[in-house]
Amino acid sequence: MAAPAIEGAAVTALRSVMARVRQAAERARRQPESIRVVAVSKTKPASLIRQVYDAGHRCFGENYVQEIIDKAPQLPEDIEWQFIGHLQSNKVKTLLAGVPNLAMVQGVDNVKVANILDRVVSGLGRNPLKVLVQVNTSGEASKSGVDPSGCVTIAEHVKLSCPNLVFSGLMTIGMPDYTSTPENFRILFNCRLEVCKALGMAEDQCELSMGMSGDFEQAIEMGSTIVRVGSTIFGPREYPKKQPS
Repeated sequence: MAAPAIEGAAVTALRSVMARVRQAAERARRQPESIRVVAVSKTKPASLIRQVYDAGHRCFGENYVQEIIDKAPQLPEDIEWQFIGHLQSNKVKTLLAGVPNLAMVQGVDNVKVANILDRVVSGLGRNPLKVLVQVNTSGEASKSGVDPSGCVTIAEHVKLSCPNLVFSGLMTIGMPDYTSTPENFRILFNCRLEVCKALGMAEDQCELSMGMSGDFEQAIEMGSTIVRVGSTIFGPREYPKKQPS
């Protein structure tokens, strides 16, 4: 019996994305293996994630705590889950307790959240958790993230004052219309230079998570080591329709 069309489409789309990643890396004279694709499965069912998993992919991301804690127990334990975006401090324990195989949080943008993450990781007896500092490179008030001028301060705090966290790099969301994408990416690239200089880190030890479905190839060409691809793999997001009041 043939698999449902949408599930077949997701696997086909994943293969296409991986091929485009390789091509972008080659254009930039980079090793394709140095770039990781996070398949962002927001609003998608665990059954569809399983199809992509069965095709060999292991790195998945979610944007909402409730979604990830619902899906993770239904799926294999060797998935490398990543939480992407702003994390509310009151949901830290729920997230970490509910997803034992959470590998990374992409979205630490203040000292308070860093401290709570550090304390909860310790309290649960987990291995140290990788975190990326979220930088608001577009300057939009609606976006989470530290101002570029403050990225060194947060990175230093995570690295020096949070023994249960591993400062692993920087991430940005960027502009939705992609017109300012190159500038946003340049800003994050320059933030990495500053952070690595301040912390005495090698640049290749400091991840850059930038680029999504509409601009991941450009992000790779500009130095991204992690790209977050959702709708290009899984199709348009499916939000519940509001019921008439």
